[in-house]
Formats: sequence, C-alpha cells, structure tokens
Amino acid sequence: MRKIDCLILPAMLAFLLSCTPSTSVVFFPSRGADAVCVDTHLMLTFEETPSIGTSGWIRIFDVGTGECVDSLDLSVPAGPTESRTYAADIDYTKIPYDYAREFVPTNRNTVPGTPSGTAEPTPPEYQLTIIGGFTDAFHFHPVLVRGNTAVIYPHNNVLEYGRKYRVTLDDGVIAVPSGQFRGVTKKNAWTFTTAAETPSLKDTLIVDASGEGDFSTLQGALDFIPDFSADTVFIRVLPGDYEEIVYVRNKSNVVILGSGADVTRVHYANNEVFNPHPMTVKTNERAGTFPQRRAAVAFDHCSDLVLRDITFATDLKGQAEGLFLNGDRIALYGVHIIGDGDALQANGSVYMEACEIDGGGDTILGRGSLFAWRCAFRNQGGPFTWVRNFKPAHGDVFVECTFESVSPVPADYGRSVFNHGSTYPDAEMVVIDCRTRNLNPLGWSALGEPTVMMLEYNTRDMDSGELVDVSGRHRFSRQLSLPRDRHLLEAYRDPAFVLGGWKPAAAFDSSI
Repeated sequence: MRKIDCLILPAMLAFLLSCTPSTSVVFFPSRGADAVCVDTHLMLTFEETPSIGTSGWIRIFDVGTGECVDSLDLSVPAGPTESRTYAADIDYTKIPYDYAREFVPTNRNTVPGTPSGTAEPTPPEYQLTIIGGFTDAFHFHPVLVRGNTAVIYPHNNVLEYGRKYRVTLDDGVIAVPSGQFRGVTKKNAWTFTTAAETPSLKDTLIVDASGEGDFSTLQGALDFIPDFSADTVFIRVLPGDYEEIVYVRNKSNVVILGSGADVTRVHYANNEVFNPHPMTVKTNERAGTFPQRRAAVAFDHCSDLVLRDITFATDLKGQAEGLFLNGDRIALYGVHIIGDGDALQANGSVYMEACEIDGGGDTILGRGSLFAWRCAFRNQGGPFTWVRNFKPAHGDVFVECTFESVSPVPADYGRSVFNHGSTYPDAEMVVIDCRTRNLNPLGWSALGEPTVMMLEYNTRDMDSGELVDVSGRHRFSRQLSLPRDRHLLEAYRDPAFVLGGWKPAAAFDSSI
C-alpha cells in the first residue's frame, strides 16, 4: 500500500462512520413541538433498549436568551443505597416546624438543599431537586429507562410558559447496544416551545401523561394551585403511568380524580434510605416535627382533600410509604395504596372507603384518627397498624373491612409497643364486622399498656363466613357484645364520632 493510502483510508473510514445513520429515535416532545406542558418529561424511544451513562451532561437552553436554564450531571449518583446510623442524642425540633411561606421556592430561585426548620443543609453529593417548595430537596433519578424509552427528568419548575427550548445530550449519556446513538447537539437540534401562557385557575385541571392536558404530572397541577385555596379545585388525572415523587404542602379544597385505580398509577422508587431525614433532627413521631421525604406521594400540612380512583405506590422496600397524609379532613374513595413498612402514614383525620392497601408490617402508621369502611388490607405478615393517637383524639376504626396475610406468616391487627419514650397508653383500634384470613389468634401482637382501647366485634372468617375463635386474643383487648355494647357500637360505626365531628361526603356522591 502506498503511503498516501495509509493516510487517506483512515480519514475516509472516519468520514463514512460519521455519515452512518443513527439508530431510529422518537423524541418526546417531538422536535419543533408547540404548546408543550411546562412540567413535561423528556423521552427518547429507540428500537433497542438503551442504557444510562455515568458521566456527561444533559442541558436545556432558552433559545431566545441563549441561557442554560437546567443541567443534569450524570456523574452525580441519584441517591444513597445504604442506610445510615444516627447519633443517639439527636432530638425532635424544639419548636413546631414552620410551614408558613410568603412565596413558593423552586429550583429557579433557590439552591436545592437549602435547609428549613432546624435541619442542616442537605449535602450535594447526590442529585437534588426541590419539589413542592421543600427547599431541603429530594434525591431523584435524572434518567430512567423504561423498556426502550429513556425518560429524562428536568429539575422541577425550571421551564417557563411561552419559551422555546433546545436540549443537548453529551455523547455517552444515553447509549444503545448498536452504538449508533451519539447524543444530541446544536447541529441536530432538539427544540420545543412551551404553552404560550399560564392556564387560568379554572375549577378543573387536566393531568395527562401524554402531554395533551393542562399538565403532564400530578405535581405540576398541584404546584399550580395556590396555598390554602378557598375555592374547590378538581384535578382530573387521565389514565397513565405517572412515575414521579409527589410532595405537596399547604393545599386545601382539592379533589383529585383518577380514572380508576387499575389505570391511573402514581409511583416512584422512594424510601427512607433513598431520601433519609436529616442527620441532626428526628422526624415522623411528633406533631410539628421535621417533614419526612421517604414517601412516593405525600400531602403534608393539607386539609379538605378528596382522593379518588387512583393508585399511589412506592417501588422500594423498607420504610417506604406509598402515601403519606398529614392534615385534617382527608377522604379517600377507591384508592389503592402500595407500600412496605408503613404503606400508609395517616396523621390527622382521614376517611377511607372502598380502598385497598398492600404493605408490609405496620401497614398503617399514624398519630391521628382514621375511619375505614369496606376497605381491604393485605400484608406479608406482621402488624397491620401501629396506632399512636393520644386522647382526646380517637385512633383507627375499621368497619366491614378485610384483613389478610398473603404470606405463610400470619398477620395481626397491630401493636402499641414502647417507642421514642412512649408506650402509647391511649392507643385505640376498633374492629367491627370485619373478616380475616391468616390472622394470628392473639389478634394484637404487642400492647404496651392495659389502658389501650383495642375493641373487636363480630369478626368472621373470609373463607367460611363463620365467627372466628377469639378465645386467645391479647389480654389487653376486649370483645364487644350485644345488647351490652349497643351504644358503643353505634358510636364507632359513625365516622363523625371518630373524626372529631367531621362527616365525610357519601361515596361517589355527585358533589365529590
């Protein structure tokens, strides 16, 4: 071979490779799309399964100003994967956590990890994004692969209305087995324009994962509603898979209407390990303490909410609520909750009807009052509740519900053992006209004080329909009977008696 061929052929080969068509990619939003929701995710769908790199950047530029408005560094891990040890002397915040705010902080105007309350700054060693105005921020996955689609999660609330944006991806941020995808540059531009103007605060907002509604995410719609709205706002969530952490505070008079728990699913892989509480302050136990970040979906310091026909789920095990509720007069109808330890945390006054919960031990945790009617509870063995109410508030009352362990290990109704300095002497759990399958004959596994109010009436077997043998129930529990306890049974069958005078609307009432 002549010397000139040695020089020309490699250059020609490089040229030919650069001209090789890339693997087919479908962009969402599509290139040049208009009227895109400001809370949109960015998606690339390939003919083969992509993988996520461990270095490189994803950037979003404002075309009009040339400013980089958001960037995701793939070299930063999403979040911790190992639990951490807390010092024995850390305590709860000395004063109640302050939820008041004059404006809602976002990733545009506040550095994620900025501390609130008595917490220290959240270290920037993992990905951080502000959700729902919680400046301490959440860890999150900047890119997730689902099938042949790579879903990119910009930081919340960075896009604005009526702006044209350009997205770039460094080589290697997302790869495919064929090696034919080389990123997105200014030369092969991916641009889109957001909706021209902010939607009016109408009585019904539409959330649609396909991008055809007012918002693409449930969080986006909830962020749009002002704090403590006096007018009722409906959020209709269309069928779809909504993979997002939802954290909401200071919302009132909101009705969230899913399209059916089997077709409308809001979920995320979140737990206490991935989004732990601060090293310097305890969380979870006392009213007014530092907010927790471990739930997939959390309504914090909210009131007068209705959640209906929707699934809320966490995709991780451990201390991992599918749904966290902290507030008053919160009603759930036809809601499916999936979690692990503490699948549902309910603090305040909560009404549940025709709902389902799948969880682990301590399936329901809470320091408030909960009334459940005709709901189904399933766990993997262990306690269904850890009731932490204090008088005069009532605890958890279950009427015409089912309790079932779906593992070989029998479940039990609950426990009230010593924890954080208390044995919960006022803990109350009442079970009326319920059915059980694979339940421990003891009923309640561990009760710390004889003063607890653990009451049971007319429990039947789910399979045979026969009355269960309650002769071996815990000695601190009590069986109700007629006619002796008629007035007590009438009282506990009334949600208003349990929930401090609040009488929730009838299920599927036209006013909901």
